[in-house]
Amino acid sequence: MSVESLEAAIRRVGSSVTLLRDAAARPHTFPVAPEFTNWRSEQHAWRSTCALLDQSHHMTDLFVSGPDAARLLSDFGVNSFANFAPGRAKQYVACNADGYFIGDAILFHLDEGHYDVVGHPTVPNWLQYQAEAGGYDVTFDRDDNSADRPSGPPRFYRYELQGPNAPALLEKLTGAPLPDVKFFHTTEFTIAGHRVRALRHGMAGRPGFELFGPWAEGDDVLAAIREVGAGFGLVRAGAKAYSTANLESGWIPTAVPAVFGPDEQGYREWLGADALGSLGGSLHTDDITDYYLTPYDLGYGRNVRFDHDFHGRAALERHAENAHRHKVTLVWNPDDVADLVRSLAEPGTPAKYLELPKARYAFFHVDRVLAGGGGAGGTDVGLSLDAGYIANEQAFVSLATVDGAAAEPGTEVRLLWGEEPNSAKPAVEPHRQREIRATVAPAPYVRAVRESYRR
Repeated sequence: MSVESLEAAIRRVGSSVTLLRDAAARPHTFPVAPEFTNWRSEQHAWRSTCALLDQSHHMTDLFVSGPDAARLLSDFGVNSFANFAPGRAKQYVACNADGYFIGDAILFHLDEGHYDVVGHPTVPNWLQYQAEAGGYDVTFDRDDNSADRPSGPPRFYRYELQGPNAPALLEKLTGAPLPDVKFFHTTEFTIAGHRVRALRHGMAGRPGFELFGPWAEGDDVLAAIREVGAGFGLVRAGAKAYSTANLESGWIPTAVPAVFGPDEQGYREWLGADALGSLGGSLHTDDITDYYLTPYDLGYGRNVRFDHDFHGRAALERHAENAHRHKVTLVWNPDDVADLVRSLAEPGTPAKYLELPKARYAFFHVDRVLAGGGGAGGTDVGLSLDAGYIANEQAFVSLATVDGAAAEPGTEVRLLWGEEPNSAKPAVEPHRQREIRATVAPAPYVRAVRESYRR
């Protein structure tokens, strides 16, 4: 039986928005234990001691090699590739021919001419299609996430150590002083007799490392980490806590990819109908381009380098010269959050259920952000794209992109929570929309992350 393409599914349903809003696809999941203790304590650990996060299962790896590997990545990435030597990594960003965002992923240069694209499937799919359509001489070796992998374990284990005790833990674990490694550079450790690659990372304003290596060695490495970690307050963090880490670091995990124009028809015919996922939130428009964003809207202006020719460069240069939205954190009003939750215990149709700690109920979540002030309607000033609770700040927040005037910290705005009309997604129950007052704050929201995340 042939797999229906995305293009065929859109034609069958009549609208890309309708297809995505009613999609039965699950919201993004982390196929690890939801909690090892409780998600509040696990969130606290990356701020106070050290958290161990298992990243082995929820991301797709696309290994790219061959004579044209570097050219392919450069042709479809907004990033500079000057001095991108083995042992380095970067947040890779791709856009369409009109300069609108396709997706992002972490790109590792593992060894000379060998790369690993890690993240949601969006960028791996885009690169695979472009390589086939453009006749690039590359070899792909794809390892899907554990929810989509047909069988067997992942290729790599990935364990992240984050928190103020992580450096001392690693020194004890490896028996050597911690090397001076720059942000998003890699080094190597020996742990439990195994060679372990390590990416210098950080999400809580403290030095951290993502450790990875062959899956068969993962149990040995994990056991060694846990044994030594017992003396450093190590706490294993489950899927619930891990899903909220981006709220502290300010990374927006998903945005609707700009793949629905005439230029992308071939891609939609190549891509399976269920490859993108579902769309949720209070923004409801028949025009899919209303969901499009530029890399600048998402805070990726620092990643864009016009030192090479790439897909969408001319359009992106125009976007760079024009006003654009700014990534911010919205801090939700506690009284309005309480009222929303209270509606679940009152007669009548309640508000949309607010999941804790992560409230996103679709893969792509897009809520309207309105100018401050009460009353029906209101001027749209931006989009809220991911929401949840930060126990370390005792705050319910969302990551948003808003117009220039509304991006000033302290600005009062309103977020429209829930769908009208209610969509047919399995995660959506009958509910009514509610307005949530919110205050604009910087992204990242946590001061320590803003000041030291990339050091």
